[in-house]
Amino acid sequence: QARLVESGGGLVQAGGSLRLSCAASGGHTFSTYVMAWFRQTPGKEREFVAAISNGGSNTAYADSVKGRFTISRDVGKNTVYLRMDSLKPEDTAVYYCAASPAAYGSRSRGPSVYDHWGQGTQVTVSS
Repeated sequence: QARLVESGGGLVQAGGSLRLSCAASGGHTFSTYVMAWFRQTPGKEREFVAAISNGGSNTAYADSVKGRFTISRDVGKNTVYLRMDSLKPEDTAVYYCAASPAAYGSRSRGPSVYDHWGQGTQVTVSS
């Protein structure tokens, strides 16, 4: 059974940093998958944060996190990371890791192309 397991969330003060990790397991060749991070707050739709192509050479970010967040992947460890710097209270959310077998492109910003999701990890930024 393919699984994505996030870790690294927690409570941090505004201006601080966190690094989220997403470990993939279960026999899938996730190295060929586009990987992404989304986030969600209560009462709102899941929001795109960042995506990275299967080879890691292409990345995309939401305007709200561009310049502050960095997505990366370690193919050998089947793990994708989200480095979050200069955190703001509005970054508070549950962060989800996702994997898509579709080719990397503009559609990688939408949740519909992702068929594997993690359970989420809470990030809380205090002011």
